[in-house]
Amino acid sequence: MADQKNILDLYFLDARARLIDIAAFMDRVDRAGGETDFRYNAYREALKALESGQPDRAEKVLLAFSDPTDEPIPAATTKAACGAWPGADED
Repeated sequence: MADQKNILDLYFLDARARLIDIAAFMDRVDRAGGETDFRYNAYREALKALESGQPDRAEKVLLAFSDPTDEPIPAATTKAACGAWPGADED
């Protein structure tokens, strides 16, 4: 089993770069203004899971983007996947 230092040595720079990319993405969205979008709302919810300190962060991030319903819909309402469940903003 790898210790924390080994994991940091292997992955820190990549994770750091991704975090900077996330910050830049959020800055661009915030500067653009406009109406609230369900994808960005889901993104912000997913970020809360990162701050939780819980060992199931990856699962919680995935669930923030996922459709929580159990029943299938009769027909698709979009032409392509968009990466987040739009129904969260419909409540």
